[in-house]
Amino acid sequence: MGYSHRLATREDLPAIVDIYNAAILEKASTCDLEPVSVASREGWFESSRLDFRPIWVGYETDDPCTVTGYLSFEPFLNGRPGYNVTSDVALYLHPEHRGRGQGTYLLGEAVTHAPKLGVRTVATTIFGSNRASLSLFRSHGFEEWGRLPAVADLGGGVVQDVVFVGRKVDGSAG
Repeated sequence: MGYSHRLATREDLPAIVDIYNAAILEKASTCDLEPVSVASREGWFESSRLDFRPIWVGYETDDPCTVTGYLSFEPFLNGRPGYNVTSDVALYLHPEHRGRGQGTYLLGEAVTHAPKLGVRTVATTIFGSNRASLSLFRSHGFEEWGRLPAVADLGGGVVQDVVFVGRKVDGSAG
């Protein structure tokens, strides 16, 4: 059984929020400290565009109605127009679908698709302790471009380094 993806619809937003909230509770991949609501993510969803900053949902090929992960092309840094050639990629998977090839599939598709969005560089930040995500991004040609020690305090004694990774997608090397 393999994975595929499609453009997210408003009907997918509750599943996207559930996946994201699972990541918040795990304190392994986001700096949000409290679960978010569907209402709080509507503006984010509405700001996505097919031709610029799309949101994709992943699903098992034989079940396109069940969202098992999502990938979004986010504005880079502060979203100023000069950064439009760079996208921050956010990738979140349902806990039951991690380590099964979906992340590899979605990230590979994103790297291939990015130039069609006018993107020349793809980057993201990953907690230093998140070995699975670091390995996934490295396997797709991402390089470590910087490390910020102990900049994320998630409460309960959980302090994280943030690793900045990126890669060119216009055919040139990192």
